[in-house]
Amino acid sequence: MKKFILSATFLAFAGFSAVQASEVKDLKTTAIVAVQDSVVKTPVKLEELPEPVTTALKSDAYKGWTATEAWAAKEGTKEYYIINVKKEAETGSLKIDKDGKPVQ
Repeated sequence: MKKFILSATFLAFAGFSAVQASEVKDLKTTAIVAVQDSVVKTPVKLEELPEPVTTALKSDAYKGWTATEAWAAKEGTKEYYIINVKKEAETGSLKIDKDGKPVQ
């Protein structure tokens, strides 16, 4: 009798685990479909940034911030640069077009 109860408990637990696993799988699939990024990024050396972009980074608006990484980004017809910046323990990211103007 004990073996029968133990076997029934094991089978019930295994069935419950299988049902839970399929529910999690569906959630992961939904999350993957919902996340889309249409921005194409290409790494750029900081020294190779256009002059208007480097001038904008040296302006008073970004005083104290240091550029750490840069990418050329293209989203549809919009082209701009994504620049990671750091100021002491703070970090941030800027989007600046080729003319040195901030991108929204």
